[in-house]
Amino acid sequence: MNQAAKPLAWDDFRLIKAIADKRALPAAAVALGVNHSTVFRRLGQIEESLGTRLFERHRSGYVATPAGEEMIQLAARVDDDITAFARKLAGQEIKPAGELRVATNDSLLVDLLTPLFARFLDQCPDIRLDILIGNQAANLSKRDADVAIRATDNPPETLVGRKPARIAWALYGRAVDFPEAEPPSRESLWERSWVSLGDQFTLLSAVRYLARHVAPERVVYRLNTVLGLAEAVEAGIGVGFLPCFIGDTRPALRRFGDPDPDLAADLWLLTHPDMRHTPRVRLFLDFLAVELAGLKPLVEGSRPIGKGMGPETPATEEPGP
Repeated sequence: MNQAAKPLAWDDFRLIKAIADKRALPAAAVALGVNHSTVFRRLGQIEESLGTRLFERHRSGYVATPAGEEMIQLAARVDDDITAFARKLAGQEIKPAGELRVATNDSLLVDLLTPLFARFLDQCPDIRLDILIGNQAANLSKRDADVAIRATDNPPETLVGRKPARIAWALYGRAVDFPEAEPPSRESLWERSWVSLGDQFTLLSAVRYLARHVAPERVVYRLNTVLGLAEAVEAGIGVGFLPCFIGDTRPALRRFGDPDPDLAADLWLLTHPDMRHTPRVRLFLDFLAVELAGLKPLVEGSRPIGKGMGPETPATEEPGP
């Protein structure tokens, strides 16, 4: 009579899911933080215990059998449940303390958010900020971050948040290249050299506008960061569209007219619904909403050029949205 099968443990499901995700034992071992030989031995033990093969070995890698697919799907559901449970526990914090992971991009961080973060940490010494920089959306459902600060008109429907301002964009050039009192018309600039964000930013209205109006050969400089775009205009490489909170705070730049409303994008403070009532998350979102409301003239390009407050000036205490 066959010996009774050994009960499956959660680590067994994690191992099978890792092999399915990576399609190779060495890569699965790295993901799990164990040796290759350990993964090979444990896979054999699990298959022997279940009395069935979970993977077929092909040249392209490990491919799940029907039994393996069922185990992988169950592992994914359990993983999601564990993540959701951790989010709910985090939402039951009693006091605002601990680490807060915030995802944003480099231009928002450098030209707008860092002074606000500094004031927040000064007021909330029991909270630590872990800032994640990138243009790709963080997976807040998987706790890649607790809060995301993004410029978008289409935030994910799975998240909740606040919209404290709308980021204005305008056309800028290097001031020394345009000494005339009257700014040049946009039509007179089509034959000049331009700088632009790359094709991976085609969701941005400014990039699509440039593609429609400026000949490709006139765009002499492309890059994948708004922060670098401002540096390029300041260096005299060409004229280009910039967010007003960046362009209006650089004395070496000159804005050519009012912001273009068709190029604007909403600024969102986002979190997962399970995290919105977590004390540290709620405190952070409340703080930023008030601070950014005070910076609306800068963010929305409505303050007089060369006057008013920049990101380094404390925001006025007006209620957030």
